[in-house]
Amino acid sequence: MTGLLGPAEIRELAARLGVTPTKKLGQNFVHDPNTVRRIVTAAGLTPDDVALEVGPGLGSLTLALLPVAAHVHAVELDPTLAAALPATADRFAGPDATRLTVHQADALRVTAADLADPAPTALVANLPYNVAVPVVLHLLAELPTLRHGLVMVQKEVADRLVAGPGSKVYGIPSVKLAWYARARAAGKVPPNVFWPVPNVDSGLVAFTRREPPRPDVPRPAVFAVVDAAFAQRRKTLRAALAGWAGGADRAAAALTAAGVDPGARGESLTVEQFAAIAASAPDGPAAAQ
Repeated sequence: MTGLLGPAEIRELAARLGVTPTKKLGQNFVHDPNTVRRIVTAAGLTPDDVALEVGPGLGSLTLALLPVAAHVHAVELDPTLAAALPATADRFAGPDATRLTVHQADALRVTAADLADPAPTALVANLPYNVAVPVVLHLLAELPTLRHGLVMVQKEVADRLVAGPGSKVYGIPSVKLAWYARARAAGKVPPNVFWPVPNVDSGLVAFTRREPPRPDVPRPAVFAVVDAAFAQRRKTLRAALAGWAGGADRAAAALTAAGVDPGARGESLTVEQFAAIAASAPDGPAAAQ
């Protein structure tokens, strides 16, 4: 794999484009070729994978993806960076640059129709810290063709995404990602591989899509239960779900019907248990949405 961006190339590109990384867009550009090689290797792409990258920035990870994927969709919010990326690919990736499609768009608003030709099968991205969780959940909901992925996020966010029941950091992101996929921690990334240098470590999260634990229960109904359960973490589920169920007694009845102790708390439940609660909603799961 050649033609990757080091610190000198990153600075040169940024200077030529008049680009200064902004906190508002969560921009931290990777300038270490070994890190992007590591990410691409850990992503486990096959030659027929179509990669989706969010926030490609100056193109560090994009250039590492182009030689190993059948195609790369790069979704970039910043219009200056989006416009410059094809030329960077031409300069550093050679013939592989023809595999790149750049979308100047907000990843939180892209649809399957926007990325249909060819449809993405793998999400591989250095995600902006401020929108990492919503982006991952939106893309998994919107793109059923996504089979697997590897994302780099703030270490604290990575810990939450892969946490299991009973963990102190287990919460809404943990459960909602578990609805779509099996996730695992795939390593840490130090701050010094970024420009500018963030004041936190980053973490890699790998995931593999799975069938929903309860296909018979609408996802919005399950997520409504999850949101309610964690809105007041210190309360028992009987109390936390009172608003959702229309009263504490109705919540207790739904919990009991789902085989869940009304005195338990949200952080002790699996995604399967949340789905069972939604299925036992007093007025049916559809009404719980």
